[in-house]
Amino acid sequence: MGEKKPKEIVVISGKGGTGKTSLTACFAALAKKSVISDCDVDAADLHLVLSPEIKERGDFSGGFVAGIDQEKCTQCGKCKEACRFAAIEIRDGKYYIDPLACEGCGVCKLVCGDSAVKTRPAINGEWYVSKTRFGPMAHAKLGIAEENSGRLVTLVRQKAAGLVSNDTGNRIMSDGAPGTGCPVIASLTGVDYALVVTEPTVSGIHDLKRILDVTRHFEVKSGVVVNKYDLNQEITEQIRALAEEYQFTFLGVIPYDKNVTLAQMKKQSLVEYGQGIALENIKQIWIKFCSEVFGK
Repeated sequence: MGEKKPKEIVVISGKGGTGKTSLTACFAALAKKSVISDCDVDAADLHLVLSPEIKERGDFSGGFVAGIDQEKCTQCGKCKEACRFAAIEIRDGKYYIDPLACEGCGVCKLVCGDSAVKTRPAINGEWYVSKTRFGPMAHAKLGIAEENSGRLVTLVRQKAAGLVSNDTGNRIMSDGAPGTGCPVIASLTGVDYALVVTEPTVSGIHDLKRILDVTRHFEVKSGVVVNKYDLNQEITEQIRALAEEYQFTFLGVIPYDKNVTLAQMKKQSLVEYGQGIALENIKQIWIKFCSEVFGK
């Protein structure tokens, strides 16, 4: 109580592949000190550029997994009748729960009169607290085909909040998830600013409208950046007009630059790589962004 709330910024996009993570890495380099978090837990890749040194790790449990005790089971079939996910199958006259189909709702345990169904916490992924050259980092990895990515995003944000100090500039820079689903909402709610990265394509502008509707719904102040704007300058202008229509700030454009890829091959942000036609644009966007968010 009484502590100053850190500024929390999330970089998001309506679709994957817009350059969201690349811009987050550049901002982390320009900020020099901040807490960094990767909320794209389904397909985390910010660590590929920042090379974090893991200091702390733990299992993430976002639900339950059920199993049947064959010694107690009387094969009454009530669990199979009640299951709405077709997760219970019969093999050799015995009932089994398919862990891949099971949603962990626990209804089978509720209807079982023989106490044969047992549940235990499911391990859905792993979280990490790490050290990077730009500051501490909270990140995670969701298991293959696992659910509850939104809850894991919330956990990552909680871990990031615990890393905030005066040495980190009292701010959190998050790489959000793409799209508009649960992990995006978990990344977005309660933040101070959303930086939306898009691209000048038909799908890009379509998905941009969707994510801007989400940020407006949650009343999150937002800014828009067009990456690889020179691929279609006509659509870039449509995006600029769309940002004005939503009354969000149009922060700038970034040209296509193969140096971004060359920098990533060296595990560097473009700011560290130090060359490329996109570099000056990113620096100008950073200045405008800081004025918008931090008032300087």
